[in-house]
Amino acid sequence: MTRSETAERKAPGALYFPGGQASTRTGILWMLVATLLFVCQDSTARILLASCPPAEIAFARFFVHLVLVGSFLGWREPLLMGTRRPVLQMLRSGLLLGTTLFGLLALNVMPFLDFSAVAWVAPVLVTALSVWLLREKVGLRGWLSVFAGLAGVWVIVGQGGIDFSPLMAWPLLAALCNALYQIATRKLHTSDPALTTLFYSPLAGAIFCAALLPFVGVAPKPADLALMVLLGALGVASHFCMIRAFAAAPANIIAPFGYTALLWALLSGVVIFAEIPSLRTIIGAGLIVAAGLSIFLGVQLRRSV
Repeated sequence: MTRSETAERKAPGALYFPGGQASTRTGILWMLVATLLFVCQDSTARILLASCPPAEIAFARFFVHLVLVGSFLGWREPLLMGTRRPVLQMLRSGLLLGTTLFGLLALNVMPFLDFSAVAWVAPVLVTALSVWLLREKVGLRGWLSVFAGLAGVWVIVGQGGIDFSPLMAWPLLAALCNALYQIATRKLHTSDPALTTLFYSPLAGAIFCAALLPFVGVAPKPADLALMVLLGALGVASHFCMIRAFAAAPANIIAPFGYTALLWALLSGVVIFAEIPSLRTIIGAGLIVAAGLSIFLGVQLRRSV
């Protein structure tokens, strides 16, 4: 363990759980729960889009997140509201805003499973972007996996059942923001405790969307208001489960289980939205999953050498 990792684990709110070796099985279970919650979050947002504008939905998601995490830290550890890298924290928060808004716009123009599949190309994009932003090396296998993942995206968004237009850029922009968001999270790993990062995550989105509310907001019905509160709670719970997952087991072991989100998305699309996936959607999703798994397996093999 490096000195920085040791310092982070000893830091307040770092979510380090002593008591022996980290449990891989526990980490996998946390990851599976996190992916289910992410799909529940997207499904709730998709339902709300029928009666509320994207900016208002995003505001509700960020505001509830900020209130819940802020209240907890204010009560238990207020010092964790301070950050050593405020600029990077706000940049990361802005990237989460982009992921959320572009994701909501994408849900308006494409089937639910298609959106989920394109969104999960983000880990593949992280590999490509890490060459320039993290100075990491990517071999031939990694680049072939990146191209395979992008081919999967093309198969999905280029199929005849979807009206191919500039609006199809929304899911790709959401995936790109998500990839940059993950890279920013990596950079914050050794400078701020996890709970501090969790607190700053919704801040930029809450401020930006609040400024838009006077122009685009509508009075939500009681049922919509309840769904908005649920959406924010799901956002906090999903990110918390993800943090617990990565705290319990190595990332290269549990990260591939994130692709189980596509199974939940398939179930949600059929049961809630009555959307039957096409063959091209299944093939495209398969390419994206295969690309992601190839990258993770390649990382694992390099570490074992």
